[in-house]
Amino acid sequence: MNHATDQYQDLREAVRDLCSQFPAEYFRKVDEERGYPEAFVDALTKAGWLAALIPQEYGGSGLGLTEASIIMEEINRSGGNSGACHGQMYNMGTLLRHGSDAQKERYLPRIASGELRLQSMGVTEPTTGTDTTKIKTTAVRKGDRYVINGQKVWISRVLHSDMMILLARTTPLADVKKKSEGMSIFLVDLHEAVGKGLTIRPIPNMVNHETNELFFDNLEIPAENLIGEEGKGFKYILDGLNAERTLIAAECIGDGYWFIDKVSQYVKDRVVFGRPIGQNQGVQFPIARAYVNVEAANLMRFEAARRYDAHESCGTQANMAKLLAADASWEAANACLQFHGGFGFACEYDVERKFRETRLYQVAPISTNLILSYVAEHVLDLPRSF
Repeated sequence: MNHATDQYQDLREAVRDLCSQFPAEYFRKVDEERGYPEAFVDALTKAGWLAALIPQEYGGSGLGLTEASIIMEEINRSGGNSGACHGQMYNMGTLLRHGSDAQKERYLPRIASGELRLQSMGVTEPTTGTDTTKIKTTAVRKGDRYVINGQKVWISRVLHSDMMILLARTTPLADVKKKSEGMSIFLVDLHEAVGKGLTIRPIPNMVNHETNELFFDNLEIPAENLIGEEGKGFKYILDGLNAERTLIAAECIGDGYWFIDKVSQYVKDRVVFGRPIGQNQGVQFPIARAYVNVEAANLMRFEAARRYDAHESCGTQANMAKLLAADASWEAANACLQFHGGFGFACEYDVERKFRETRLYQVAPISTNLILSYVAEHVLDLPRSF
């Protein structure tokens, strides 16, 4: 998509320039230590990249989701992993589109400057994965406070965030006309909450991705931390989820290009039986096919972002972009690992790390089959399967 690339070339080069200060060795070490890329996230914040979506009046750049997605893509394409910081991007939309003026004035300038991190969103629960309307975490109004009880799981970056966006049920499921009603969104100050009703249990996992289980036991938060209207939280969160899917599609596209660049170079240099292995069609074709699919996913990403920025409905496009991009990056990852042979498994080549990282997106933030069932039901008007 040449015109899109050319149009954003300055942005791409600026992000690449910052990323070049954090070479592969840096991310390899963070991965090995199961650490957090603190220095990298700080550098991104200082340069203003994580405040891309915040309007200029609040100290941000006032860019759209299209530009935000390019920032995420370039981080992954340079060998990094946006999973450490992408939450700040899509959580912003919820506060921007549905927060009060007072909330925006209070938080956005501090998020833009890096004084506050808003990296976490608490939606998923152990017994209700994608079936969000069945969440059991409750928020009960008591005077000028809400009292939160319940449990969340797979909540990322909590230990490296100051604030979290939380979805909880404010009206019992039995008392609402539509199951998507009666849920509300809150801002939680994590420093105030931990040890005063919030317990965090980290979950070690296959990827160096900081994720946790959260337990709420009579956690009290100020009523003014409610975002928007009580009971409308599900509708509000959908905006954030569409932004998240579009940004993660962009990250997968960045991964896809990283794998293709890496393997293309390797198969030109790797000589076996007196010729470069890249001369063999059995090697060429899987790489070429993966490249074609990454390019196609790229177009769908731009369409999803365009619609989001124009405030048009974009759920279908965001889902399709996520599906196409996650499949394409996984295909590229497999080709890259396969044609590196044994070297693909060696940490120093970075292939195995990126391979693990990109595999996550077949499952998160929504699994591939659920996207297909969404398209079947909502686009093709086929009978609902569950």
